[in-house]
Amino acid sequence: MVQTAARNGIGRVQRPRPEVSTEDMNYYDKVEAAAAALHESVGPADVAVVLGSGLGDFASGLAGSKIIPYGEIPHWPASAVIGHAGQLVAGTMAGRRVVALSGRAHFYEGHDLWTVTFATRVLGRLGIPTLILTNAAGGINTAFKPGTLMLMDDHINLLGSNPLVGPNDDRFGPRFPDMSEVYSKRLRDIAVGVAQDTGLTLAHGVYAAVHGPSYETPAEIRFLRTIGADAVGMSTVPEAIVARHMNMEVLGISCVTNPAAGVSPKPLVHDEVMEVAKRVRVEFSTLLEGIIGRL
Repeated sequence: MVQTAARNGIGRVQRPRPEVSTEDMNYYDKVEAAAAALHESVGPADVAVVLGSGLGDFASGLAGSKIIPYGEIPHWPASAVIGHAGQLVAGTMAGRRVVALSGRAHFYEGHDLWTVTFATRVLGRLGIPTLILTNAAGGINTAFKPGTLMLMDDHINLLGSNPLVGPNDDRFGPRFPDMSEVYSKRLRDIAVGVAQDTGLTLAHGVYAAVHGPSYETPAEIRFLRTIGADAVGMSTVPEAIVARHMNMEVLGISCVTNPAAGVSPKPLVHDEVMEVAKRVRVEFSTLLEGIIGRL
């Protein structure tokens, strides 16, 4: 069994004993093995950022960065989606130690939700207290134009499952974690302050997570609007649930890259998602850097 990392990320984490084979390791052991390897190679961090489709350029702004391809981290799931580099970048920004994940595993790729949230579990076991989740999303709210940055005030989980389904491991968190404030009000207030001070426009809204990978139909978008969603995407929510299960403080930011189906007569294509995400990379990086600097 791997020795548990200190919750504040300080202290030596030992690698798993060599007599434990991969086949014999349970989920917790695999998380601990990945956390041990990362602690040895990059050390502790103050904040982790998960970068959505087309938003990976932010990682290039980290000073003194060290890049680790996902394939070199024990048990870490691959990221095969266009716009996801599939690498962890550790470095410094605004005086804080930052771990940035350029790419994530998605439910629609055929992974189960324990695999989808494996990286989040590892970040939590590294003792990282703050997690910033970002994504590219479709705009349901007709006031949102492509390029709008939306602060996630809450979410609606329509994935058809929950990453906490199954046996609960109390070493990760409680059986029934509270979700009344998934996205930290303190962090949202910081984000609003940064936007005001830098002249950025920051919208607020509710994010709906759907299974994918097909884009939604116009009827589905009308349904989502009726139940209170402002943007829709295929990620983020499982990670947020698991992070709160592990008592991490979470902030969510969506880049609205396109109007959702039925909002615009144009068909939806992934190339447009990538193009708009790259167009707003300066504003996006400015916002994230400002938030990190005020943590």
